[in-house]
Amino acid sequence: MITSTSWRGKRYAVLGLARSGLATVDALVASGADVTAWDSSEAARARAQGASLADPLEIDLTGFAGVAVSPGVPLNTHPIAAKAAEAGVPVIGDIELFAEARAEMPAHRVVGITGTNGKSTTTALIHHILSTAGIPTRMGGNIGLPILGQDPLPEGGVYVLELSSYQIDLTHSLDCDVAVLLNITPDHLDRYDGFLAYAASKARLFAMQARGHAAIIGIGDEPSANIARQVADAGRSEDLTRIAPGICMDQSRWPALQGPHNAQNALAAIAACQALGIEQAAIDKGLESFPGLPHRMERVKTVNGVLFVNDSKATNADSTAPALSAYPKIHWILGGKAKTDDLDACRPGFPHVVKAYTIGDAGEMFAKLLEGEMPVERSGTLDVAVKAAAANAQPGEVVLLSPACASFDQFKDYEARGQAFRDAVEALG
Repeated sequence: MITSTSWRGKRYAVLGLARSGLATVDALVASGADVTAWDSSEAARARAQGASLADPLEIDLTGFAGVAVSPGVPLNTHPIAAKAAEAGVPVIGDIELFAEARAEMPAHRVVGITGTNGKSTTTALIHHILSTAGIPTRMGGNIGLPILGQDPLPEGGVYVLELSSYQIDLTHSLDCDVAVLLNITPDHLDRYDGFLAYAASKARLFAMQARGHAAIIGIGDEPSANIARQVADAGRSEDLTRIAPGICMDQSRWPALQGPHNAQNALAAIAACQALGIEQAAIDKGLESFPGLPHRMERVKTVNGVLFVNDSKATNADSTAPALSAYPKIHWILGGKAKTDDLDACRPGFPHVVKAYTIGDAGEMFAKLLEGEMPVERSGTLDVAVKAAAANAQPGEVVLLSPACASFDQFKDYEARGQAFRDAVEALG
């Protein structure tokens, strides 16, 4: 794990004991900090070894060095923010602790990737290219294992961090050697005072950077383009690489990176790796061998000439939209717990859809929205939809699960939904 002598003898509270919270407790305790931990789950509290157990809302926080909270704690509504402020204690996250520990770690570089959509794929792609090039690397943040729970890299290593807006909110000193912003579209607005506040959270990743560190920004939407202008106006034009939308690329050699959205993800990853000094031949090799992410445009199987693709991680319409442009003839399975009452973002891909199959709570609403645009079948459940799509699809066509919805109406999470899709495809024989 990652530890730091700077935490020794200091008091910290940790609120939320899922994976990153437990890793935070372990790292602080191992560093000699005095830790008070809490989670609403008794089972989670039982796993916090070496920490005192108390709800930070019910103790005096005066003199604490920080309150480390899970990214899942909504700071705009949870009383911990006011309680910490009253005691003059910063509210931080595991990424801020990682930033504080960097000074004692072997010489390394950090790549931070944010954006509403595509950040998991881009993070995993950069990590894969680095690994393929033989460079020591760790992946963490909003993907994979908690970064504090991983061993420090040897000298010359690169940490690749996927950063949600929540994680950026909880750090104030993470200076990324390479910072990447892919896009900004409305999401998580229940956590922010409007869309502009959400965009401002993303902008902080670049405000924390030192001059001379690379800033790579997709400019396909106005909020991201505005952030690119802010970076340039701050006298950092030489640091800035803009990724423009609609650039044609030959993606035929990259089977796991199909569609215009993945062209943008690949361009951002290429720019990040070039900023790190990776040779183009190694970058090309990494792009060609990238296996893709589970549940993100995952090629599951070809059955009777029909390709089945699992895009269960597409939990909103903006995330589904590019998937509909990735293939010319699609049998589209969608629905679940809706985040919005429209599919307008998906409209450019409608001509690619041979037929739609709706499932879940949003099934009826989406069926009514799509009728008149394309043939629609009200399937209700995922297994029924897979069987119907398999029966209707012709060789060369694609059955695509890209729900444009959260999963919580019928599944524990998007991973469980994606696994159910895989299982249903396997059952076809």
